[in-house]
Amino acid sequence: MNAAIRFLVGSLRRGPQAPDLNRLFDDGQTYGERLADRVAAIGGSWRFIIGFSLFLLLWALLNTLVLARHAFDPFPFIFLNLMLSMLAALQAPIIMMSQNRQAAKDRLDARLDYETNLRSEAQIASLHDKIDLLLAMAGEREDAAGAAD
Repeated sequence: MNAAIRFLVGSLRRGPQAPDLNRLFDDGQTYGERLADRVAAIGGSWRFIIGFSLFLLLWALLNTLVLARHAFDPFPFIFLNLMLSMLAALQAPIIMMSQNRQAAKDRLDARLDYETNLRSEAQIASLHDKIDLLLAMAGEREDAAGAAD
């Protein structure tokens, strides 16, 4: 009966051992970091790639076929190239910021995994000691019972 009570009270007393990595990391995020993650998520999606490809195709068709004589950006598409260069100049550092944050999150995850492994190893060693003690106590009882016969 005593062991059952200790088991129940012990499980209630112990809280969750492993912290929630996502909550830990998201709590410390600034607005800029959240924005960088969102830009990286959108910029790396098929929806964005297909949509942007359609925009480029529409731009080229509009300036070569539809507005052939009065195109606002004729064939070499110099204005389009300028816009794409500026977009790439802004988008690349934002995506790199997101990647740096993800790397920091991975390092935190690895550290938390290491701490969990250390706790598990200590608990397993403690269980081994307890089992050894139980086996020793069981051996003493068998010796005492054999001596009494």
